[in-house]
Amino acid sequence: MKTTELRKKDVAALKTEVKELQKAHFGLRMQKATQQLNNTATLRIARRDIARAKTILVEKLAADQSAK
Repeated sequence: MKTTELRKKDVAALKTEVKELQKAHFGLRMQKATQQLNNTATLRIARRDIARAKTILVEKLAADQSAK
């Protein structure tokens, strides 16, 4: 997911996005454990997407705190 798409979302949407990405990552890990995952690079992409979403979420939360 691109950062421009994530930056357009509000805090609540970002939190749900992080949860969805974490569930997807868990599914990929289970596929790898059962040797059903063909492309292991998707694990790396999923981890980075989670980190990207969490970073933007923290930035938005910090901006909200400083605005108050």
